[in-house]
Parts: sequence; C-alpha cells; structure tokens
Amino acid sequence: MNTVELSIGGMTCASCAARVEKKLNKLDTVTATVNFATEKARVRFGDDVTPEQLVATVEATGYQARLPEPSPGAEDRPSTDPTAALRQRLLICLALSIPVILMAMAPALQFTNWQWLSLTLAAPVVVWGAWPFHRAAWANLRHGTATMDTLISVGTLAALGWSVFALFWGTAGTPGMTHPFELTIARTDGTGNIYLEAAAGVTTFILAGRYFEARAKRQAGTALRALLEMGAKEVSVRRDGAERRIPVEQLQIEDEFVVRPGEKIAADGIVVEGSSAVDASMLTGESVPVEVAPGDPVVGATVNIDGRLVVRAGRVGADTQLAQMARMVEDAQNGKAQAQRLADRISAVFVPVVIALSVATLGFWLGTGVSVAAAFTAAVAVLIIACPCALGLATPTALMVGTGRGAQLGILIKGPEVLESTRRVDTVIVDKTGTVTTGTMTLFDVFAVDDEQPDEVLRIAGAVESPSEHPIARAITAGARDKLGELPAVDAFANLRGLGVEGTVDGHPVLLGRLQLLADRSYTIPEGLADVTERAELEGRTVVAVGWNGRARGLLMVADSVKPTSAEAVSLLKRLGLTPIMVTGDNAAVARAVAAQVGINEVIAGVLPQDKVDTVTRLQNEGRVVAMVGDGVNDAAALAQADLGLAMGSGTDVAIEASDLTLIGDDLRAVPDAIRLSRRTLSTIKGNLFWAFGYNVAALPLAAAGLLNPMIAGAAMAFSSVFVVGNSLRLRGFTPSR
Repeated sequence: MNTVELSIGGMTCASCAARVEKKLNKLDTVTATVNFATEKARVRFGDDVTPEQLVATVEATGYQARLPEPSPGAEDRPSTDPTAALRQRLLICLALSIPVILMAMAPALQFTNWQWLSLTLAAPVVVWGAWPFHRAAWANLRHGTATMDTLISVGTLAALGWSVFALFWGTAGTPGMTHPFELTIARTDGTGNIYLEAAAGVTTFILAGRYFEARAKRQAGTALRALLEMGAKEVSVRRDGAERRIPVEQLQIEDEFVVRPGEKIAADGIVVEGSSAVDASMLTGESVPVEVAPGDPVVGATVNIDGRLVVRAGRVGADTQLAQMARMVEDAQNGKAQAQRLADRISAVFVPVVIALSVATLGFWLGTGVSVAAAFTAAVAVLIIACPCALGLATPTALMVGTGRGAQLGILIKGPEVLESTRRVDTVIVDKTGTVTTGTMTLFDVFAVDDEQPDEVLRIAGAVESPSEHPIARAITAGARDKLGELPAVDAFANLRGLGVEGTVDGHPVLLGRLQLLADRSYTIPEGLADVTERAELEGRTVVAVGWNGRARGLLMVADSVKPTSAEAVSLLKRLGLTPIMVTGDNAAVARAVAAQVGINEVIAGVLPQDKVDTVTRLQNEGRVVAMVGDGVNDAAALAQADLGLAMGSGTDVAIEASDLTLIGDDLRAVPDAIRLSRRTLSTIKGNLFWAFGYNVAALPLAAAGLLNPMIAGAAMAFSSVFVVGNSLRLRGFTPSR
C-alpha cells in the first residue's frame, strides 16, 4: 500500500470533509481520512490507483485537491496567512453593510432615493462578499445536501432578488419611499418592500463568525513545524580522519559525529566515546538528566549537558524518534473526528423544509386566485424570514464572550469544534512532571548521622555541588543558600560522570553521590543510613549521600515537588464526575508517591510518547471520552489524539499547538474551570441556536399567509439578534472554582 497526504480546498464544514472522505473510500483499495481542521486527507491506496486519480476524484466532488510539494524544504518555506483574504472580505463587507442597516432601521436617515444607495452598497456584499457561501451551496445542491451555507445563500439571494424586483418593477424605487416604523399585520403584494439590510447584515455577521473560526483553525498545522524545528540544523561529522560541519540532512547511517556540551544530538545512535548527562525531557518529560557512557543509546534532539560525546548514527532523517513523534501528532490530528457544526446539522433538515414550504405557499396562493405578485410576495417572504440573521450571531457571539471570559481566567479556547468534545468527557489523563509537579528539583530534607548537625551536612554538600550544572546539584546548592546564605569555597572540584562529585571544603576531602559510591570508596557507612535511603526512595525521593574524611555523614533528599494546588484540582475534577489518571515517563515508585499526595488512584508509569498515545487510544476504544493534560514535547501526540487536549501554558510550544485548550500559567485548577467554561459556552450556543431557529419558525406561518410586512420582519430579526447577544453576555458572569 502507498500513502499520500492531499491538501483539500473549498471545505466549509465537517459535512464537506465527510463527503470527500466518502467519495475517496468508494475507490477500490483506497482508505482515506479527511480532517476538516487541518484541511488534509491522509490516503492509503494500492498500486492500481494513482495519486492523480485521487486528485481527480476530489475535484469531481466539487473541491480542490493538491499533491504534497516534492521539494524537501517545502515545509520550511514561510507560508502566507490563509485568513488574510477572508479578513479583507469581512472588512469590506462590514464597511458596506453598516450604512445599509442604519438607513433601514432609522426612518430619520431615509432621505430621498436612500433605497438606491442601499442597493449600491448591499449588492457587492451579497454577490461578492457571500460568494464562498454561494459556491458551497452550489456544491451542496449538486450532491443533494443542505448545510448552513445553503440557507445563507438562498436567504440572501432571495432578499436581494426581491428587493431588485421591488425597486425596478414595483413601487419601492419611487423617490421619497420610506419604511415607516409600524407593526401592523396586513396582506400586501410586497412590491413596495425591500430587504437589503437583512441580506447584507446576515452575510457580514456570518463572515465574521467564519473568520474567527478560520483564525483558530490555522493553528492546527503549526505543532508539526514546531516539532521538526526542534532538531539540530548542523552536525560535526568525522570523515576521512577529519571533523567537519555539515547540514544534518547530509548525515548518513554509521557516520560518527561529535556532540559538545550544550549542543543537540543530531540523530538517534549509540555513544562510542565519552560520557555525559543528557537532557532527555523531550522524550521522557522528566527533569532529571540521563547519564550516558559508551554503548548507551541516545535520541536525536535531546541536549548534551556537560560532556563531549562521539555518537554513531543509527537512524537519520525520517526514521528518527523525533520524526516519528511528528508523524504521531499528524496521525492523531488526522484521525480526530471533527465535530460538525450544530447549525449545519439543523440546516440539513431546516433548508429543505423551508424551500418546500415556499413552493407550497406559491402554489396555494396561485390556486386561490390572488395576484401573481401577492403569491410571489408570500413565497419569497418565507425564504427571507428563514434567513438566519440571529443564526449568524449564535455561535460567534457565545464563542467571543466565552473565550473572552476564558482569557481573563487564563483559559484559551481554540475554536467552536473544541467545545463539543467537553460535553462528553469522562476521563482526564494528567502528565506528572510540569503538570501535577513543578518540573524542577527541590531539596526536601537533610538527614545527619548522630554526631553531625544537619546544617553542617547541608553547608558542605551545597559548597561541593555549587560548580555543577546538574539539576540535582542545583537543587542542593539552592536549598543550602536559601537556608544558610553564603557557602564556603570548594577546591579540587571533580565531576564523577554518572556517579557524583568530589571536592575539598575547609581542608576536608568531600564525596557526594549514591550510598554505594561511598561504600565503593571504602567510606564507613553508619548503621541505619541504608534503611533511611530505602524509605526515602519508596516515597519517590532521589537520595544523595555526603561523606568526608572517610566516613558517611548524612543524606540529602531531593525530588520534583508537587504544586500546592494540584490536590485541590484533582478534587474539583472528581466533583465534575471525571476520573483522573496519571500517565508519566517516570518510574512507578515516584509516580505512585506523587499520585497518593494529590488523590489519584490510577497510575501508568514508565511510558514513552507512543505509549501515551496508545493509552489514550485504549481508553477511547473502551468507550471513554478522554481529556489529556500535558506540557511537554512528549505529550504532544497524546494531546492531539485525545478527544480534548489541554496544554499548560508554561509548557513547550509543540504541546500548546497540539492541544485544543491552552491554560496560561501552571495552576492545575484551571483544568476543571476550563471544562466547566467550555460546557457552559456550548450550552449557550445551543440555546442561541434554538431561539434563533425558534423566531424564524414562529414567523414562517405569518410569511406563508402573506401577512409579513418589512417592519415585523426587521423587528423579529432585531429582537432575535438582541436575545442571542444578551444570552451570550451571561457568560461574562462565569466564576472560577479557584
């Protein structure tokens, strides 16, 4: 089987994506998934199908398709902002629509021949501004379906068409014509009525909603670019007995390359010379570096901290673990079911009913013998009153107020499709390091043997560790300085790679490391130190032994500290009926100790990025709706795979871009607040849609009876819009639980 990723253009809603997917899957040996958010189709196909046939199939469905760029640097080229054209269209329509709406709604502004100025301003809005809706409506018509686009196109064209007829062939074009503000129900032939403000207003409102959605959707692909940019750009490779700098793309398997302190490792491979500590947090999420020596594997894009390494490349380019992680994020985004707009689902039923009712109205009045003009007036009035003025506001206003309130509380919601996932979430997976914990090592305790003072043990240990850049050393030094102030100078400092450090303080040779290191150096180990070490390690602490003058003097307990608000956050999640699960790359003992502190019962430890994705997928296959909270590169694929991804704002750009919600700051209590706010915003959108359609449905019998004059239509539209805005503004009163 071959695989290709097509870029799809012209999709306006999730039903478009479903239509393209269905058409592709009808081809023999083809399996396709289409993602509306990223506008990509991932297609697997046999040798009897060509990529060109796939493109032709998509284009026959009424959409555009493009094969990926052949040049390897295509991803790196700066792309133009795809929302720029939509923004320009919106701003022009806004400038043209405002005068049209003001003139129609304020009789004082209706000067002689105002109606002709209205037509001049409104026509470009309805024809050019709404062109994307007309094009989508035509594609829907060809495939026998209806969406929100069909409703907008039919309603705005009907309003414009009738207004043009009334102006040129009716009485609406006579100088001095006004729309008086009177709410009388009377039958009229409609030739004195124009509906230009409805046509222009609806177009502009809905363009505004689409622009805000498009701007949020644009972020979907940036997670992949951010991931790929994390890798090294150049590498120092050994060839023909000399060391030279080359672009990382030219690195080959079995090449030996040099990694100096502070540099990124260019590819996956095996250490052949040197030893060092490597920051592998990208892979494991853990803040403690991994000690490596000859024979140990290393992963590309991890950072060499303090030693010089020579690495033999084992996997390069698209085969590295970093590239695989990028693929996992992409697959997760492609496979994620996109929520179809609620308005589209309702429109699929509403539009055919309205069109049928309009035709039936025309036929009924012609059959009763009234004038053709009066019959057409009633039929067109049905289409115009169905035009979704309040519908255009229903989603964008609730989303704008909800996201605005969220931003005040440090919660960023990326788009309306995100909200539909929050309603059904029942399981929350949380990463440990940087999410439940601070992600930085902290000194917790100092234990001294009977004849020593803890402060003296800490003073000497802090002095010896002060030249080291290791996170554990920094935690000990910071703890010592915070408690004791200035520390003594250290002489003859030496870093024992992967074992500990040694130096001379106040004339005493001092050794720090694991208890076994002191025993191997023939230090005397007082009774009880081994038991204290074992108990501390069971609680998830890293234990550093300190000794001088040939005898162990005490122990220092270091660990990643739990955030003070994490336990309360877990309690709030449980109160919402959600089941919290901790998934971490750390070892089981540490993970269970942290989980016990915050009240999480289920723990999955020692996992790599792929395992996190597998865990999310397994829970989804069990019927659970999963939210994932993380902050690291290693969480990105799982965040994309989850039904709802929440990234801590203190985390990496990759995690933030792969998520659906971003929580500014690092307070875990924002997670239950984000879910509550999202659910409240979704219910507001549903309420808005119900009332927006309700007003339209209630006015349809009046329109069908030919009793609808322009002021009643305008008042109904204005009142429904005011109601929708007022209902949305209630979200400003959302109060956080923290």
